[in-house]
Amino acid sequence: MTSELDLYSELRPRAFAIAYQMLGSVSEAEDVVQEAFLRVHQTLQRDEQISSPRAYIATLVTRLAIDQLRSARVRREQYVGEWLPEPVVTEPSPAEQAETADSLSLAFLVLLESLSPQQRAAFLLREVFDYPYPEVADILGTTVDGARHLVARARAQLHERRPRYYASRRQRDELAQRFFAAAEQGDLGALEALLAQDVAFHGDGGGKAPALARPLHGRERVARALLVGMSTLPRLGVRLQLTEVNGQPGAVALDAQDRLVGVIGLDILDGQIQTIHSVVNPDKLQHFDRVGNLATLVRENRRRDGKE
Repeated sequence: MTSELDLYSELRPRAFAIAYQMLGSVSEAEDVVQEAFLRVHQTLQRDEQISSPRAYIATLVTRLAIDQLRSARVRREQYVGEWLPEPVVTEPSPAEQAETADSLSLAFLVLLESLSPQQRAAFLLREVFDYPYPEVADILGTTVDGARHLVARARAQLHERRPRYYASRRQRDELAQRFFAAAEQGDLGALEALLAQDVAFHGDGGGKAPALARPLHGRERVARALLVGMSTLPRLGVRLQLTEVNGQPGAVALDAQDRLVGVIGLDILDGQIQTIHSVVNPDKLQHFDRVGNLATLVRENRRRDGKE
């Protein structure tokens, strides 16, 4: 029993990382990891040998995630509004920061949605997790040439669209602090100066919390929308707390009872904010400790103002 627990402790972080980046969902990734380790347990209970537990769990997780992603994409076609990945709040070490800056960002996870499940798995295993091609081929049940072809197709599809972050963590954090300060103070000029000309603003409410109906693009439109949104937060009793979101600067929105009602992630490139992702769908925040609902706060505020 002890050796199996040790195996779980050793292999679970990588297993979850693969599943999460395959699925963009914490809850679905947890289900995949749980199922994979259940199968490991059943195999060991039958006294069957596992020559390489690392390769075995990677294979199980990847194949389960491919199946899960295929069914999840059908559900996402009926999703209300824009679908965004479930965010994770991270506090990585400097070494982890260098590794996750590109591959864990919300912008990159959204970009991976354009790949087929097989391409996504091959690309992540090779380019993010650094598995050699023979192992990628074994995990996916294909040939080495087949694995190379999948990775090449994925690379071509993502060509020049994959985000790259060259600024130091300190530089990015300072820019994020200026961004949230300008937004909260209603300083339109300062806010626009921090946004890229072609900045994009994405929101995910899932029909369960107020969010953008569709993405906004352009410095002026995004800046004005941000100021409108930020100006309502104090009336709702919501405050922002800066943190790391998917390896990038961001903030969590907390209500008066310290319940999480939203997560905002920033993607920064060349000293400007390129993309903003706001997730307020309470279903996508359930993996956090205490979760509220922005829609409830809006309704309560309207009642106080006599608008309902």
